[in-house]
Amino acid sequence: MTKMRAVLIKGGHGPIENLYIGEADKPVPKKGQVLVKIVAFGLNRMDILQRLGGYPVPPGASSILGVEFSGCVAELGEGVARWAVGDEVFGLAGGGAYAEFINCDEGLLMKKPGHLSWVEAAGIPENYLTGDLMGAPLHCTLKSFLAYQALVKYGEVKKGDHVLVHAGASGVGIAAIQIARLSGAATVTATASTKEKLDWLLSIPNGATHTVNYRTEDFAAEVKKTTNGKGVDIVIDFVGQSHWARNIESLAIDGRMTMLATLSG
Repeated sequence: MTKMRAVLIKGGHGPIENLYIGEADKPVPKKGQVLVKIVAFGLNRMDILQRLGGYPVPPGASSILGVEFSGCVAELGEGVARWAVGDEVFGLAGGGAYAEFINCDEGLLMKKPGHLSWVEAAGIPENYLTGDLMGAPLHCTLKSFLAYQALVKYGEVKKGDHVLVHAGASGVGIAAIQIARLSGAATVTATASTKEKLDWLLSIPNGATHTVNYRTEDFAAEVKKTTNGKGVDIVIDFVGQSHWARNIESLAIDGRMTMLATLSG
């Protein structure tokens, strides 16, 4: 079997209508790689940007969409000793997850816990983890700043910190909120654009402690109230220029801000 089914893009990029299921070459694992038969894959904003032609594929990565997945080990490349054929895994790759099979560096795979469904496992790697956390170099990932890195490695979150997370209802935003709560943050304020999103963020396990509608409220003023005038120790921002001045105003002395994207320019 040298071919596999995959979700492809007519013309290489374009609207969602350009997606179709077609045939692609089945990958062959090289030294240090594992071939995984995919059961489920995650869909991320970066996939949409790539489909539209706005997210260049890293050198050597598959042009097929998708970077996070779950499945079973189907074949081992030379020198792979930590995995066996049939192992249930989930992982992260530079591309290629919208397909029946994917090649993955052995260090970018993790054993799938039995209590997670295939779909749940496939939604973890890109939102919660990144390559260096899972034992592989950063250039193997398409995003080097995600929830864990942004909050723990760069934000250096610690017990008692006050945290502000923008785009709180996004996948990475939810992950950042939950990691902040599990790290012992005193408050976690999330911003979003609708009451429905904000109410939901307050209701989920380890969800936000406070919320702000950034369209109708001044989040800098609100976090000052929440923190008794101190400001937040960490800001996780996806938005960029439109939030910049208020982000600076929101920060406490020696506060840290990690920027994951610049959605507003």
